Amino acid sequence: MNWILLFEQFLNGFQLGILLFLLAAGLTLVFGIMDLINLAHGSLYMMGAYFMATFVGWTDSFMLAALLTLPACLLLGVVVEVVTLRRLYDRDHLDQVLATFGLILFFDEFVRLIWGPAGLDVPLPDFLETSFEILPGVPYPTYRLAIILTGLLIALFLYILVTKTRIGMRIRAGASNREMIGALGINIQMLFTLVFGLGAVLAGFAGLMAAPIFTVEIGMGANILILAFVVIVIGGIGSIRGAFIASLVVGIIDTIGRSFLPDLLDLFLDEVAASTAAPAISSMMTYILMAVILTFRPQGLFPPRGA
Repeated sequence: MNWILLFEQFLNGFQLGILLFLLAAGLTLVFGIMDLINLAHGSLYMMGAYFMATFVGWTDSFMLAALLTLPACLLLGVVVEVVTLRRLYDRDHLDQVLATFGLILFFDEFVRLIWGPAGLDVPLPDFLETSFEILPGVPYPTYRLAIILTGLLIALFLYILVTKTRIGMRIRAGASNREMIGALGINIQMLFTLVFGLGAVLAGFAGLMAAPIFTVEIGMGANILILAFVVIVIGGIGSIRGAFIASLVVGIIDTIGRSFLPDLLDLFLDEVAASTAAPAISSMMTYILMAVILTFRPQGLFPPRGA
């Protein structure tokens, strides 16, 4: 096996893991603190990508478009929480699933109405179209490396926010016992809006970072949302640390499996069967990992304290 190819695919898996973390971090905060199952979280990821494509077209600047996309996603998240989700906090999970599934349909049709059914492409600026030699003789795309470094900085920021600040203390308290912090005079409604807005920004940021790599299209958040749910179950619902570690593990397993399983299966199957079976087996590995972890640690690898 070519070690350079293995190393590059490992980095690609790491980069996918970072995107998963950006999506899963907001999802696990919303689920862990608000006890809200939000199937429309992938739609916020999609909207971040569409906002990015739109602002790039308007400003002809990748960096300025990214700076405009984040507040747009924050505003969208706050509007969704105020208009729709506030009515779901005291409802059971089935009602939440049905309502947020309705939001998925709404956002898909909204995008079709505003941007049309065709996919969009987001061009990269010249300085991000280059390659960076991370090891002698091992070039790696600058933009993918930028995703990794930016994601690590955001993970550090979230760690400091949740563990070292007063807001983080309230977020952790809300995850443990929201009735108690409400009784202590903390505005639960404002806390929920803040948490959901933060989750929307993280999802939108993942979308804008993914936009130049993938086609910006309707429903693009569906598949990655499934992986994000797997991540928060493996890592522990409400745990940022668990979401980070589980995201990297899932991203690397998925990428390495899709890259090397076809060659391995070629030893036993014909080329068509191998190329067809490899992605399915790679996905199965992720779910098998989840099943094994839940067998021995039903609350995930790093459940929040008090869980």
